[in-house]
Formats: sequence, structure tokens, C-alpha cells
Amino acid sequence: MKGNFVSKLKLSPVQVLSIGFAIIIVIGASLLALPISTNDGVYTPYIDCIFNATSALCVTGLVTFDPGTHWNYFGRTVIMLLIQIGGLGFMTFSILISLVMGRRITISERLVVQEAFNSLNIQGLVKMTKSVLKFTFGIEGIFAIILSTQFIPKMGFFKGLYYGIFHSVSAFCNAGFDIFGLEYGSFKNLMSFNRNPVVLLCIAFLIIIGGIGFGVILELYANKKSKKRLSIHAKLVILTTAILLIVGTILFFIFEYNNKNTIGEMNIFYKILNSFFASVTPRTAGFSSVGTTDMVGSSKLLTIILMFIGGSPGSTAGGVKTATFAVAIVAIFHSIRGHEDTTLFKKTVPKDLIKKAFIVLLMGFFLVIIMTMIINIIEGDKGTLPTYLYEVTSAFGTVGLSLDYSPKLHWLSKILISFTMYLGRVGPLTVALALGRTREVDHIKYPEEKILIG
Repeated sequence: MKGNFVSKLKLSPVQVLSIGFAIIIVIGASLLALPISTNDGVYTPYIDCIFNATSALCVTGLVTFDPGTHWNYFGRTVIMLLIQIGGLGFMTFSILISLVMGRRITISERLVVQEAFNSLNIQGLVKMTKSVLKFTFGIEGIFAIILSTQFIPKMGFFKGLYYGIFHSVSAFCNAGFDIFGLEYGSFKNLMSFNRNPVVLLCIAFLIIIGGIGFGVILELYANKKSKKRLSIHAKLVILTTAILLIVGTILFFIFEYNNKNTIGEMNIFYKILNSFFASVTPRTAGFSSVGTTDMVGSSKLLTIILMFIGGSPGSTAGGVKTATFAVAIVAIFHSIRGHEDTTLFKKTVPKDLIKKAFIVLLMGFFLVIIMTMIINIIEGDKGTLPTYLYEVTSAFGTVGLSLDYSPKLHWLSKILISFTMYLGRVGPLTVALALGRTREVDHIKYPEEKILIG
């Protein structure tokens, strides 16, 4: 039994998550490497398979081959399954299999699920997992049907339905993979649909719901039934998400208004629609309705910032997370005003939580900077430093937006980007805890000494 096996190995929940993701990446890459996965029936270089499998499982969207032209239906289905497993977490599927088989869920498995969902307690996790699965498959199914109505007239029933299912899963899991390469050209993503409100709004809604966090979604549903007050976490996530979406839409609209290569020649409705979509998709989704390489520099910088922040805790998204960013900003604001405590919605935020928020922010920042520097050394003058920063941030935030440089990466850079995607999905703090040794808390207190700051 899995729980007994984990217990015998004495693996912590974070170690199970870290190792589990790595194992599934290897399995997925091995399937993608087979000739039966490609349109031309040849073997795919394993390093590219690792890159694409990591991107799918870590719901990123960065690719070295266009998914629509390189992979056949078998390869695409493998990618779709990796996206679904990565979006929900492999432990969620483990619980699903256990429930189908009628097997009891062990304490060890519950602890891993707790870590995967960023839950504050272990009570009700199995019930929560069932609710998450029902909600996920229900939402994906509904929007797959809606999207299919846009694809079936052009592609036929079965192909249009498959495309609807694939892109519904890809959007809800914040993956950003598309398979329109054969129909609309390689690496075009959703640019052929930038004047289709149904497709863009469906994809945007799926991205937002998938990136807001399962805990918040279930709490909103429970609140609607019982009229209970929302938790501070839910309020903070919803408020931060709304602010980022609104501010992002306004700024993209201003920056790109006269850019003829993006939205400059669109009418006002489509300008707003595509600006809104450009604000939604860096929240770790990776779809694009206009060319990212055609955006002005300010828009690219804004995209990098939004990609770094990412989605919300316990969601399908990556990045440092909205709650982390918001807690840090509020803590800085209160500190500047000379307040000893940090308060949110008339509640005091624990100091250890503030400390964790800054640790996550700094670890993410240093990871992005260090990886960008190393890749800059490897790639040399083939690209520019802003391009490398864009690709690395996209990998860390598990976004998938690219300045069309991913296919050109050196094989060593592909490994580093793959590792960055892995860290971004599992979480740098989770990996650090998995690698770190547990030890007893040091109770020795040393004398204080002041240091000049600022």
C-alpha cells in the first residue's frame, strides 16, 4: 500500500510531493519520446521530451515543439493527462483511485494532500478532494462544450469536441498549451481568435477560476448556502486577484493602444477584450491572443511582474502567489507607518506568516535572477538579457508565455528551464524543505546586536 510504503521510507509530505512530480515527469517524457506520439512517427530527443513533459505536468506551457504540429492525438492526450494531473496534483488522483478501489485513505496520504492543497488542517480533506474533483470535471465539461461550439463548425464534430476538451483542461489548469498549429500555423496560440469573444472569455474565465484556489472556490460555494462570512484568506485572494486584473487591463490598454502589431487597429471593444485577456493570462496560464514579441517594452515588463506574482495558493497556478505578494505589501505599508502589527480586515497577521511570505518572495526573486544569469552565460549573444528574464520568469511562474525563444535554447538551458518549471510548480520552499534535514529547534538564545539598515 502506498501509505505504508511512504511510512516505511519515512518520507515527509513535501518529499512525497517533490519525488512524485519528478517520477511522473520521467514517465510522461518516456511516452512522448516514442514514435507513436508524433505526427511523423519518429523518436523525439529525450531532452525535449523532458522539457515538454515538465512544462505539461507543471502546467507551464513553454514548448520546444509546436504541440499542434509535432504531436499526434496520442501525444496530445499524454500532454492533456499530464496537464490534468499537474493542475490537480497527483495526490488528488491517488485519492480518486483509492476511492474507486474502496481503499482506506491513510494518515500519511492525508498529510500529503494537506501539503498539496496548502490546507491549514487535516480534517475534511477527503471530502474536500471529492468536491474538488466534481467541481473540476464539471467546469471543464461545461466549458469544453461551449468551446466546441466554436470549433465544430470548422473542424467537424469529433475533432472540434476533442479540441474543446483539450483547451478547457489546458485553461482551467492554467497550462496554456494549444493544439491549433495545423489549422492556424505553428506557435500562433489564440491569435486567430482575438476577435472571438466566446473563446477568449471562456478561456479567461477558466484561467481565473483555476487560478483562484480550490479552497476559496469551495468556501464561496459554502458561503452561498450557509451565509457564513468569508475567511480572511478568501477575502485577500479575491481582492488581490481583482486589483491585479483591473490594473493589468488598464495598463495593457494604455501601453498597447496605438501598437498596430497588437491591438492598435482593433475597435474599442476588442481593444478592451484583448487587454483584459493579456492581464488574465500572465496569471500563470500562458495563452496569448496577440503576439508577445510584438508588445512594447512596458507591456513585456508588466507581464514579467504579473508572471512572477502568479495565481493563488492551493490553485492550479504557480508564481509566488497573490496572498504572499499581498501580505508582504501590507506588511511593508504597516511598517512604514510605524505599526508594530500587520492587520488585514481588522485581524492581526501572525509574524511567522509574514516571515514566510518574505522568504517565498526572496527565494523566488533569487531563483529567477540566478537562473537568468546562468542562461545568459550559456546562450551568449544569441538572445538578449530581457528575453532570458522573460523566459525564466515564465518558467518559474508556470505561465508559458514566451518571446519565441524556447525552441532555440541550448540543451543545457532547456534542463535549467525545466528545473525552474519544476521548482515553480512544486514551490521552491517545498523543495528546500524536502532537501533539508529535520532537526530539533535550537533553544539557545544569543545576545542581540544592532545592525544599521537603510
